[in-house]
Amino acid sequence: ISPSARLVADAQLRLCVLECQGLPIVNGQCDPYAAVSLLGPSRSEAKKTKVKRKNNNPQFDETFYFEVMRPLSYTKRQFDVEEEDVDKLALRVDLWNASNLKFGDEFLGGVRVPLRVLGQAGVHDAWYFLQPRENGGKSVKVEDLGSLRLNIVYTEDHVFPSEHYTPLRDLLLQSANVEPVSASTAHVLGEVCREKQEAAIPLVRLFLHYGKIVPFISVIAHAEINRTQDPNTIFRGNSLTSKCIDETMKLAGMHYLQVTLKPIIDEICTEHKSCEIDPVKLKESENLETNRENLRHYVDRIFSVITSSGVRCPTVMCDIFFSLRESAATRFQVDPDVRYTAVSSFIFLRFFAPAILSPNLFHLRPHHPDPVTSRTLTLISKTIQTLGSLAKSKSANFKESYMAAFYDYFNEQKYADAVKNFLDLISTSGKWDQKSIETPIMLKEGFMIKRAQGRNRFGMKNFKKRWFRLTNHEFTYHKTKGEGALCSIPIENILAVERLEEESFKMKNMFQVIQPERALYIQANNCVEARDWIDILTKVSQSNRKRLSTYHPSAYLNGHWLCCKLSADTAPGCTPCTGGLPANIQLDVDGDRETERIYSLFSTYMTKLIKMQEACGSKSVYDGPEQEEYSTFVIDDPQETYKSLKQIISAVQTLEQQHTKYKRDKFKKTKIGSQEHPIGDKSFQCYIRQQSENTTYSI
Repeated sequence: ISPSARLVADAQLRLCVLECQGLPIVNGQCDPYAAVSLLGPSRSEAKKTKVKRKNNNPQFDETFYFEVMRPLSYTKRQFDVEEEDVDKLALRVDLWNASNLKFGDEFLGGVRVPLRVLGQAGVHDAWYFLQPRENGGKSVKVEDLGSLRLNIVYTEDHVFPSEHYTPLRDLLLQSANVEPVSASTAHVLGEVCREKQEAAIPLVRLFLHYGKIVPFISVIAHAEINRTQDPNTIFRGNSLTSKCIDETMKLAGMHYLQVTLKPIIDEICTEHKSCEIDPVKLKESENLETNRENLRHYVDRIFSVITSSGVRCPTVMCDIFFSLRESAATRFQVDPDVRYTAVSSFIFLRFFAPAILSPNLFHLRPHHPDPVTSRTLTLISKTIQTLGSLAKSKSANFKESYMAAFYDYFNEQKYADAVKNFLDLISTSGKWDQKSIETPIMLKEGFMIKRAQGRNRFGMKNFKKRWFRLTNHEFTYHKTKGEGALCSIPIENILAVERLEEESFKMKNMFQVIQPERALYIQANNCVEARDWIDILTKVSQSNRKRLSTYHPSAYLNGHWLCCKLSADTAPGCTPCTGGLPANIQLDVDGDRETERIYSLFSTYMTKLIKMQEACGSKSVYDGPEQEEYSTFVIDDPQETYKSLKQIISAVQTLEQQHTKYKRDKFKKTKIGSQEHPIGDKSFQCYIRQQSENTTYSI
């Protein structure tokens, strides 16, 4: 294959552990779980299902994914890495009995499934007898081990060079500019896919890769909010908007989730404290009040780490939340809380609460927690979810009386205030062209001591106590609270916020707010306050276009900088800025592969695309009640939607022809016994069989 036409196969293996029957009962119990691994060179990771308590016929229904990356060409010299021969890989599924004994879990039996059983279809669904452990262990009759049902799906994405995808990719990336957005290519994909999640995953990855995710989500969210009649039902359904935001938070917010929740989740899982507050489920040895106190302590800790984590929220999430807040507040102006609930429905309900409930699914823990810890996390998750919802009648949100009674402890205004402050901070946009439409939000205020900035050349540079106030627009200080501002610093003029060395003025807890002409030196009341001010000031100014990369860690006194001894007060900094925040995580996304996946979806649902075209024609000429077969499509402008559909179908058909031509040409030019395809190459022989069924060409 020439370099311009080389085809790459990015493969994914999906294994679904469905169910087991007739598992042995060991020492009067059977608490099984399955451990799944893909056997092959340099592969050792094992994944586990949940433990099914007291059940020797468990229904697991859990799905696991494994990535298999390999080039289709077998010319080893062209590649730096050794490809994985799929035919040599195998799946291993072992069944274990979760034991509380000090000797560990007990092996019940296992199966080894070579991937070559998948054949041309790439799908395999079968029952297996569990086998004894290999190489050792006491002999056991196979029929005594029970059986296991698996569903395995293997998929490959065949990706062309980038230029092949230009027409379809351009249509997708222009989606945010199409009016109405329901006529855009990305929105059409969501309409024709059976599940919105199918469309959301490649769309989000593609838009993140090209830096277009915020405008796209903003326009589809705005359209959905305008279609919503009741502010209490915003984003309640599984719409394309909600699925795209979910996927964005998973990708862009994973590091944020790790640094925020992982330490406390690890502590909860390690301590194994009982937090059961349901009197019916309470064990004889447990004390209800002690359990309540344990649970209250954990909820307070997690609530505190979440509401103080706003400065670490990724910029892309903040920009999306800003857009949601502004659209919701504009649409429902009579509801003062809708600006909060539009954001909390995602950050609490769909991000933090699920991560607390199932930490293994968010890479916070390697495996499912034990039943006691799982129950604790369930109770914490429910409480945090309710705290974040800002519902007016909190206790009414719980159907269980014991949860309503427990929640009374949190019915204090300080919790609602903390949630609102957190939501205000994470829904503050860093884009200055949006400041004109953004409502000013007070983020932090309090007394601190500042050194005079020396704006008058011969003025006194003494220290004075002032009332400081930070909004998402400006940083001001006042003689006292409630008075007019003595000085106002626009957020866009903050070039850096850094600590100031104690040696400068022989004073602790000092930091500096660096502006284009000078630095403002401030002393906080204590080290915690200093850290909070630095974090929040850095957060609101992190997107400034002229942010500094270096700064002076000490003050400019007596004609020189104390840190580097340079005499010019305009000398560039001598120390790299800390930034205060981790950079947005760079995602390892292949834009061409995501476009190929979107093409595959359009190709799969081609009949729906054609039906949607028919629906556009029907709406254009007939203004009566919708035909039932067309009622599932959202079509705001039939003419624009028809135009987009025509372009989509044309781009998809062109790619389809290119795929067919490539396969045909490859098949015609391939020679068995060549260096690229030596005799005995089983993968290629399988490919030959497949092609011979679809074409009359022969070798």
